[in-house]
Amino acid sequence: MRAPQLLSLLMAGLASGALPTIETYGNKFYDANGKQFFMKGMSYQLRPKDPLIDSDQCARDIKLMKELGVNCIRAGIYVTVDLDTFDTFILPYESYWNSTQFASYSAVMDTFIKYDNLLGFYVGNEIISKMDQSHSAPFIKAAARDMKAYRDRKGYRKVPIGYTATDIVELRPMLQDYLTCGGNESEIIDFFGLNAYEWCTPNTYEGSGYPKLQEMAEQFPVPIFFSETGCIMGKEPRAWEDMDAIFSEPMIDDWSGAIVYEWIYEQNQYGIISYGPGPVDQTITTGDVFDGFTRKGTPTPRQPDFDNLKTRWASITPKGTPKSEYDPSRVVSTRECPKATAGGWEVDGNVRLPTLDETFSGSFTPSPTADPGTVPKEDAEDAEDAAPARDVLGFHAGVVAGALIVALWL
Repeated sequence: MRAPQLLSLLMAGLASGALPTIETYGNKFYDANGKQFFMKGMSYQLRPKDPLIDSDQCARDIKLMKELGVNCIRAGIYVTVDLDTFDTFILPYESYWNSTQFASYSAVMDTFIKYDNLLGFYVGNEIISKMDQSHSAPFIKAAARDMKAYRDRKGYRKVPIGYTATDIVELRPMLQDYLTCGGNESEIIDFFGLNAYEWCTPNTYEGSGYPKLQEMAEQFPVPIFFSETGCIMGKEPRAWEDMDAIFSEPMIDDWSGAIVYEWIYEQNQYGIISYGPGPVDQTITTGDVFDGFTRKGTPTPRQPDFDNLKTRWASITPKGTPKSEYDPSRVVSTRECPKATAGGWEVDGNVRLPTLDETFSGSFTPSPTADPGTVPKEDAEDAEDAAPARDVLGFHAGVVAGALIVALWL
């Protein structure tokens, strides 16, 4: 869904102490202590821009989010952030990657990089939703390349940089393979999120579309996870049966968890909480009301979806593979760059990636990718000392944030 997302993630971790940094290794996330990191998450966005700015509301919501965990001792925060905004995202048709976008993405990175609880950056979300938009894929990859080069030039921590995609049958698995193909670590994305609504209650693993998704995720070279899930079919309450599948064999070997859509109940009726009776007149956007729904106040669970999720998550404690026992070379494989097809995927193999300030000209150069490092050649500045954020209020307001991740340490 095309919007900067605020994601509240719940996952098992340490009982106390500062939140450890997260890194990618092979197709898994690991914390600084070598423990595999899984996402149990909730998509959380109360308003289109900067959901972190209302610190009081964040505190109220976090309190209820803690109920979604069992034996919760302590709450902390991880954050993933969209580098793009409504004004700077890569266009799916008239695609370009220019200095204005780069400067905006860099400013967001500069703001958030200092925090140890920063989990990752997105260079895009659902940019491609149709086959005739697939020519924009090299521009997504170019943005990832240049932002990784900027991160490294500045001496920043290697915060993962990834992409979240629409689950479109015709685009599978070409998009995920293309963004990770070629074998050049400096050019591929560091993780891939899939917004998938394949499992609708009631269903089973075999009856859902998950076996096909699992087949395409096997031996994937970077972490892959469900960045949105939670299908609604008619008036049937959601039982969240897919959580059991995602966190068990065979999926747990290849997937890094899931983020449920979504926290607030609004017009699409996916939310698991509400802030008051409603909806009111949808033309009203004033005070605490936006698009006809109250966006502030005491969060009230919507049942039975809330308790169903709470019960489901309480029964799941993924153990994962310790980093010391994991050898990526034995379990992941480099993807081949997909070939173009008539009336289908438009990018033919490992084409040259766009350089900064390049616009799509109607075709690609069928040659190996140009050398990375097309970012402006300004002198690198020393990175600011890392300072772990103590709570949600520790982050800058006024920046369009991509994702808030509330970690419940069990």
